[in-house]
Amino acid sequence: MAETTGGSSSPGTSLAVAVGGRARVLSWWRTPTARRYVFGYTLLAPAVLYVGLLVGVPFVFSLYLSLSDATVGDPLARFVGTANFTAALENSVFWTAVRNTFVFTIGAGIMKGLLGTTLAFLLVQPFTGRRVIRALVVIPFTLPIAVSVLGWKWMFDSQFSVVNWALSRLGVIGGYGSADWPVWLGQPNLALFSVMFVNVWRGFPFSAIVLLAGMTSVPPDILEAAKVDGANFLQRFQKVIVPMIAPILFIGAAFDTVFTLSDLSIVYLLTNGGPDGATEILPTLAYNTGIRAGALGRGAAISLFLFPVLLPLMILLLRTLRRRQY
Repeated sequence: MAETTGGSSSPGTSLAVAVGGRARVLSWWRTPTARRYVFGYTLLAPAVLYVGLLVGVPFVFSLYLSLSDATVGDPLARFVGTANFTAALENSVFWTAVRNTFVFTIGAGIMKGLLGTTLAFLLVQPFTGRRVIRALVVIPFTLPIAVSVLGWKWMFDSQFSVVNWALSRLGVIGGYGSADWPVWLGQPNLALFSVMFVNVWRGFPFSAIVLLAGMTSVPPDILEAAKVDGANFLQRFQKVIVPMIAPILFIGAAFDTVFTLSDLSIVYLLTNGGPDGATEILPTLAYNTGIRAGALGRGAAISLFLFPVLLPLMILLLRTLRRRQY
């Protein structure tokens, strides 16, 4: 019968076992601690492999392209160092895209936060048909993005816009052909507002659902205790609800910011960066440069400018998730 003669084992040490009156030293990899490590890393390996293939390989390949003069149709790519990054920084269109990216992200984020909070407060109230209304609210978020964006493109049409028709009937604007007839996707300021509006329309139900999930997770007895202490609605929201659901709010805001910063489809389908670059953002500029113009290296370099912005958000997100877990 085997008998352990040593104390608790630790990585890097051997385990002495007495067998038939003689001590036998086990190598570390055969100890229970090593087996637990092997078992844990074996379970973790598929996830690491999955993330490495889907995220790590494309990132490394885009980094390689950004440091080369790779173009569509040319099988040979030569190392050019940081020339692509320097060329992007010297281009005025790039800085216009940077400005539009932050205006688009911050403006849409504020509107989604306000509308999502308002909608969450409405949906948390008890009323007949609340479940049906909650199901209808998420429709914009669940529709295929190409279908919904093309629908808005038709509604913003310069001639057949149903939005302009309704405003004209209400007397807000004049008839078709008048000076105050807005061309939503053809005028620079209106075009940027239009793409932000569609992004808000599609994204604010997600904000409302996240906030609603957090509000319903607050124990009712805590809110009742706050009411007994004399706290009004705003004080309960500020002092009780927000601190308790802060991690959920932050995770929702971080996800929404990442999705908005990298949102290519809405701008591309509505305006493709036009008119005259008024709605050009970094994702559309990278796509048009790298794919449509064929300058793969230049397009990869432009897309990587988003990385320093997204990396801190992801680090904060992961740290928040870890704190919530423990």
